[in-house]
Amino acid sequence: GDLGESLRIQEPVLGLIREKLPVTLQLASMAMLIALCIGIPAGIVSAVGKDSAWDYLANILALWGLSTPNFWLGILMILLFSVSLGWLPASGYISPLEDLQANLAAMIMPAFVLGSSIAAVLMRHTRSAMLQVLNADYVRTARAKGLNERTVVLKHALRNALTPIITLGALEFGTLLSGAVLTEQVFTIPGFGKLIVDAVFNRDYAVVQGVVLFTASTYILLNLMADLAYFWVNPRLRR
Repeated sequence: GDLGESLRIQEPVLGLIREKLPVTLQLASMAMLIALCIGIPAGIVSAVGKDSAWDYLANILALWGLSTPNFWLGILMILLFSVSLGWLPASGYISPLEDLQANLAAMIMPAFVLGSSIAAVLMRHTRSAMLQVLNADYVRTARAKGLNERTVVLKHALRNALTPIITLGALEFGTLLSGAVLTEQVFTIPGFGKLIVDAVFNRDYAVVQGVVLFTASTYILLNLMADLAYFWVNPRLRR
């Protein structure tokens, strides 16, 4: 557990990780929450209303989310909401223990920037999985039994379509925890991304190695949690 000391500031690497982890964890959690709230409902609506106006609209929004660079979207949001309207701070970070309202105001823009791109990927995967499941025999049987469409879609179809979505969500959350480098640089957030960029430029090898080790361990843990979640959403796997 001894990750050494930073060559530049002579502090334990583990202490630096503990200092930066809450910042990145909050940013990643907010971004993932935004992505789930947008991506999964959009994918369900798109699949249920295939070839409808809602389907085309959801696909256009997904294409926009996939095509827009995070740093460019972040700069535009700063220009609109901070410079022009003055609603949100342009950059910086305030601990939620000091001022929760100021913390949320500072974190909502970077969280949306990160969440919008993940929402686009989640939407596409949700739509694809739902289209496969909606044509399955058990969904046809559920409809034949007289169940309403809401129950068929949410209870029978969505639950069986969640497996690839859980896998994708775990991987994307791991990517966020490893440090959203460009977004954290644009909004001057002192998280993992800024920590590893500063360490690389300063040739602070101990910090780079510590962050990479933590990131790899996080990916392994998230994959394990995803495997356990499969048993929760899919009763057939419990046998």
